[in-house]
Amino acid sequence: ASTCSRCGPGYKTPLDAMKGPREEIVYLPCIYRNTDIQKPDYLATVDVNPQSPNFCKVIHRLPMPNLKDELHHSGWNACSSCYDDPSKRRNRLILPSLMSSRIYVVDVGTDPRAPRLHKIVEPIDLFWKCGLANPHTSHCLGSGQIMISTMGDPSGNGKGGFVLLDGETFEVIGNWEQPGEAAPFGYDFWYQPRHNVMISTEWGAPKALGNGFNPADVRAGHYGQRLHVWDWTTHKRIQILDLGEEGAIPLEIRFLHNPAAAEGFVGCALQSTVFRFYKTPKGNWAAEKVIHIPSKKVKGWALPEIPKNTFSNFLWGFFQFFLSLIFFLIIFMKCTFKVFLAGSILKDGPVKVLEDKELDSQPAPRIIKGKRVQGGPQMLQLSLDGKRLYVTTSLYSAWDKQFYPDLVKEGSVMMQIDVDTDKGGLKLNENFLVDFGAEPDGPALAHELRYPGGDCTSDIWL
Repeated sequence: ASTCSRCGPGYKTPLDAMKGPREEIVYLPCIYRNTDIQKPDYLATVDVNPQSPNFCKVIHRLPMPNLKDELHHSGWNACSSCYDDPSKRRNRLILPSLMSSRIYVVDVGTDPRAPRLHKIVEPIDLFWKCGLANPHTSHCLGSGQIMISTMGDPSGNGKGGFVLLDGETFEVIGNWEQPGEAAPFGYDFWYQPRHNVMISTEWGAPKALGNGFNPADVRAGHYGQRLHVWDWTTHKRIQILDLGEEGAIPLEIRFLHNPAAAEGFVGCALQSTVFRFYKTPKGNWAAEKVIHIPSKKVKGWALPEIPKNTFSNFLWGFFQFFLSLIFFLIIFMKCTFKVFLAGSILKDGPVKVLEDKELDSQPAPRIIKGKRVQGGPQMLQLSLDGKRLYVTTSLYSAWDKQFYPDLVKEGSVMMQIDVDTDKGGLKLNENFLVDFGAEPDGPALAHELRYPGGDCTSDIWL
C-alpha cells in the first residue's frame, strides 16, 4: 500500500501498484453452508510468505456469529479510489453474506494478521431501507461511501440494486440507484467515472440458484443474460445490452484498469464465452463476443454436455490464463497457456468424454503434496507484479455440493501458479498448497482471495 504520508490508501496509478510489495498474507472467506458441519462461516488469514515458518498455513480464523451466511466476495472501506484523501485508511474488510443478507465489517487494521469483527449490518436494514437482499460485490467510492450490489429482493426474486453504506459508521444510507431503476437481476459491477458510467451484470434469482442449478430455470427466465449501463452521475439506467443465449449468466466484469479506458470484458458462465464491451464513436455502449470455447460431449454426467462454467474452467478442471499487457487485470487476449488442476473429466472418474475439440485424452487427477485436488479452479488472484497466481477450488456451496460432492466432503484447496512474465507460460507450484480439508472444525470451502494492501479485483482508479 501507499507509503506516502500525504496520500490516502492504495496507489496513485495501476503502474505504481505493479511496483507494490510482495503479498505476505491473504484473506479468504471459508464456508460451511451446504456441508454437514453446523459451524459458522469464517474469515481465514493465510501466510503466503515463503520465508515464514507458517508458510502455506492458516494463521488465524475469525468465525462469524451466525450459521449459513454463505460468505462469498469481499471488498474494502477505502481503496485507490480514495488515494487523494489522506484521511482515509484501508482498514476494514467488507464481507457481504450471499444468502443471509448480512454484511460483516471486519477490522483488519488493528492487527492485520488477526482480524476482528467490527460491526454487523443486519438483513432487516437492507430489507426495510432499500428493499434489497443477497448482497454480492462491494466497492469503495471516491466519496468515502461503500457501494454493494445485490441479487434479489427480500422474497428471493431477482433484483439488481445497490446499497450504500456510510464509510465511517457503516450504517445503511439507502439505495444508490434512483427509485424504480433496479435491474431484473444483479451480480457484479465496475465503474469508470471519467466516462460517467457504471456497468452491472446478472446472475439469477436467489430462490432459483439458492439450492443448486436447474437448467429449466434458465429456460424459465430465472437467470440473466444482460449488461446494464448506468449513468454514474444521475444513478439511472441508460442502456441495456442483451448478450443473447451465448452470453447467458454474465458474471465478473472488469474495465481495463487505465481509468481513461472505455472498454472491458465480462465472462459468461453458461456457454463459456467472453464479451468485450466498449464505448462507440456515437457515445453509447456496445458488446461483442470475442471468445467462445465449445462444450465437451460426455456421458455419465448430469447433462449431455459439460460447459466450462467459468473462465477458470470450474467444471472441466483446466485453468486457462489469457495474458495481457494492460496492468495486472486478467483479461482474455491472444496468448493462452493451460494448466490442468482438477475437474469433472478425470480419466479415473465416472464421466466419459465422447467428443473433445481440445484434448486427445482425459487428464489424470491432480495431486499436490499428497493431496488429491477436488473440485475445479474457481477464484483467481494475481500478485501485484504478475508473477504469482493464486487459485481456489470452491465456487458456491450449493453448486459445489451438486457438481463436486467429494469437494464438500474433503474441503477445497488454495494453489499457486507461477507466471513467467518474461517468456510467457504457466507452471503449477508443486510446493504450495493450503488444504482447507484439514481445518480444525472440519473441511471448509474457501472462495475469494484478498490482499491486505489491495489487488487487481478490488481497486478502481478515478
